Amino acid sequence: MGHQQHGATHVGCQVSIEILMNASPSETRVALTELGLLQEIYIERNNKRGPVGNIYLGKVVRVMPGMQAAFVDIGLDKAGFIHAADIVVLGPDGYEIEQKVEQKVAPTISELLHEGQHLVVQVVKEPIATKGARLTTQLSIASRFLVYMPRNRHLGISQRIESEEERERLLAALRTCTQQEDLEGQCGFILRTAADGVSETELLSDIRFLRRVWNAVSKRITETREIKVIYHDLVLYVRAMRDLLKPQVERIRIDDAGIYEEVLHFAREFIPEIEHSIELYQGERPLFDVYGIEDEIQKALSRTVKLKSGGNLVIDQNEAMTTIDVNTGAFLGAHNQEETIFKTNLEAAKSIARQLKVRNLGGIIIIDFIDMIDEEHQRQVLRTLTKALEKDPARTRLSPLSELGLVEMTRKRTRESLQQILCQDCPTCKGKATVKTPETVCYEIFREIMRVARAFENRALLVMAAQQVVDRLLDEESTTVADLEQLTGKSISFRVEAMYTTEQFDVVMY
Repeated sequence: MGHQQHGATHVGCQVSIEILMNASPSETRVALTELGLLQEIYIERNNKRGPVGNIYLGKVVRVMPGMQAAFVDIGLDKAGFIHAADIVVLGPDGYEIEQKVEQKVAPTISELLHEGQHLVVQVVKEPIATKGARLTTQLSIASRFLVYMPRNRHLGISQRIESEEERERLLAALRTCTQQEDLEGQCGFILRTAADGVSETELLSDIRFLRRVWNAVSKRITETREIKVIYHDLVLYVRAMRDLLKPQVERIRIDDAGIYEEVLHFAREFIPEIEHSIELYQGERPLFDVYGIEDEIQKALSRTVKLKSGGNLVIDQNEAMTTIDVNTGAFLGAHNQEETIFKTNLEAAKSIARQLKVRNLGGIIIIDFIDMIDEEHQRQVLRTLTKALEKDPARTRLSPLSELGLVEMTRKRTRESLQQILCQDCPTCKGKATVKTPETVCYEIFREIMRVARAFENRALLVMAAQQVVDRLLDEESTTVADLEQLTGKSISFRVEAMYTTEQFDVVMY
């Protein structure tokens, strides 16, 4: 588990860990590699990033006594909506006033707000169609393991951490940390589900990070007078700095000058000790190509994974569970058969642990190793799998080998799997398999355009693709296409190829 890796600086010279950040006009991708091999990949599409989590200084534009609500201008297209129940009443000390049970009558919206009043609010729900964003004045900032509530004094814990023993351990650790930082009774924290199994050191690190962020936010609140965003919930490349940094990280390479400056600024303010590790990549070849990440992503969407021994894994991801079948390649003769099976299973165990992270598979996972007669071989394969899973940031639980030769395990779902982000159910076979979404293919086309534009001097490019992909390029992605034309200095045109599947495309010069 993640917390076992902290403090292991002595292995820094042996384990080369790098964080790679790739940005395009439409999406940001962050890869974590160890000894040159992809371990984790994170993807954030710009059109999926909304204002949820952002803190704004807004202005009340309309109070609606009949609805017990108000509309607040926060600088977005539509005014945000806040209900009386979402307005926290603060005492003279700046903390929330507890509403006692006997106080049956809650304050009305007219008692709480008036038109023209400035109000610090946080977005809790995206604006949808004709509705504005849903707002609250109960401010909170999340880190990897904690939610920090500056105007509250409560210490709480996620209901999804079920073990009573673990709940007690975490709450005790959190109390120790708040005492150590002289914060007891000064603010509130909620332990997130991801905190399951983490150490006191990690909690302390999160508390210090959150306090630094809040000090910067509260400073902006006191200095700001106009309607504006005061705190942006962290974008992927900054979250990566917060969540993926380990003592063994040697280098952070970024291929976008703007993001490089932002990450550098963030590091100087919050993690100054890693500033020297941050580099701007300016090579001719795309960063993800240099490290083989693009190939690894394609492999991670494939059902079959080849092993060096000649064997392979067949990975089937379903809603209920994921099954992984280990197959051997050509045998080296009968007397070597048991040894070949053992070696294939050992290699498979290591490969499976990496594939779970890269694909971000969660829930129930059933592994069908090739049958082994030797019990010592069985123990060694299970030991190898257990050891390989120790590096997994998601919590995993493993069962012994069953009578049928199956290993059952669970891996905590932390976010959508790679397949869920990049693919959709295949329309031809009605969901029995998946194909990349037109959106995913458009982004692949954009990367190919950038690659071709860098390598060749021609003035025009033609993209040949399936109808639904071209439709998306000319509609939802038209702004990105215009940006790319400006960026590359080349005109880009499109042609529908009736025989192409959704995933097929060509970018040609003419």
